[in-house]
Amino acid sequence: MEINENKRAPYWKQIIFILTAGWIVIWIYRTVLTPIYPIISDYFGGATDAQLGNISSFYFLGYVSMQIPSGLLVDRFGKKKIMIPGFLLFGIGTLFVASASSLSLVFIGSVLAGLGCGTYYGVAYSLTTEYVPAEKKSLATAIVNSGTAVGSGLGLVSSSFLVGEGVLPWQYLLLATVVLIVVMVTVFAKFIRPERKEVKKATTQETTKEKSGSSIKDLFKLPMIAAYVLYFSTLYTYYLIDTWLPNFLETERGFQGTAIGLASSLVFFTAIPGALFFSRIADKIPNKKTTIIIILEILAAGMLFFTITTSNQMLLVFGIMAYGFFGKLAVEPIIISWLGQFAPKKSIATTYGVFNFFGMSASVIVPSVTGFISDATGTKVYAFYLAIGIILAGTLVFYLINKFSQAKAANAVVNNSN
Repeated sequence: MEINENKRAPYWKQIIFILTAGWIVIWIYRTVLTPIYPIISDYFGGATDAQLGNISSFYFLGYVSMQIPSGLLVDRFGKKKIMIPGFLLFGIGTLFVASASSLSLVFIGSVLAGLGCGTYYGVAYSLTTEYVPAEKKSLATAIVNSGTAVGSGLGLVSSSFLVGEGVLPWQYLLLATVVLIVVMVTVFAKFIRPERKEVKKATTQETTKEKSGSSIKDLFKLPMIAAYVLYFSTLYTYYLIDTWLPNFLETERGFQGTAIGLASSLVFFTAIPGALFFSRIADKIPNKKTTIIIILEILAAGMLFFTITTSNQMLLVFGIMAYGFFGKLAVEPIIISWLGQFAPKKSIATTYGVFNFFGMSASVIVPSVTGFISDATGTKVYAFYLAIGIILAGTLVFYLINKFSQAKAANAVVNNSN
């Protein structure tokens, strides 16, 4: 019995593997329909771009609305008790979409799937915060986040090939996703440990009030507000690419068939080495995380601008790969680990829930806004320009707030010494 325990990987490594697999399944669902929007449109009698964008917007509406509640629930009842019901609801929503006979039913199923997936973020990053050694947190987060890249690539390629080439109906891929969801629920039930039993009784009523009041205040310290703004701008760009890049490549840049999914998936696959590389650097020089974050955001904006302004397909593919290397999946683990130093220790899941709520608000807006811009102007290029402006503005706000908070802290030290 002891020999088996010694051979088993440390629990924090098991956690990383399980959470990565969970993100793979979530992101297969998120991307599996985007390359085949024209097919979905035909199936439902000619849906507009704005209506197709609403499929993702309704999913993310459910997802975002669960961020803060799920964080509070996780901190109160434990990770496992929230994670498993959440994934089950995700499966029900996916099944609902697969069997939908109208767009209205697709929207309802999307909301249910989003609500279920909305429980995952706070659980995932509170688990890594709790169990992963401090010197490996950025790298561990990057590995977990690589599940989003793998899932996105699998969703895009399988959909563009199997459905785009007429091998399978689009509903079959969603049914396959339901099977994967059931597998993950089984894994969660077997491997995620029950919450550690801790006595959390306040000694006095005054202590309880003080703790609740300070926890709310701690969620909105200046550096955390900077992170919320930056994360919103980062995800606005990312979810524009996630939901509309395949359609943009097909309708405005001449890509066809499987090439659409392959080209789009490069964003996610090149993100994996970028995330691992920059996360290792951030772990080695933790005092430079803010600088690394700002540089990556500016490079990502520049690569996106290059991508949409070139008419050469080879250069466009290079731009997609470069954005993936420097973009959201590369910078996100560093932002998350940077944020961890400011998070209240007794409400970590709530902190990440609030953080993700502000960031993922962009995912609710961008699919429909992009569809609206496309319908109004006949092109999605202007939507990409808007995203570039937002990411640069968010980076500037992040820089200025950090400069201000650092100056404020320095002044406080000087005053105390006097």
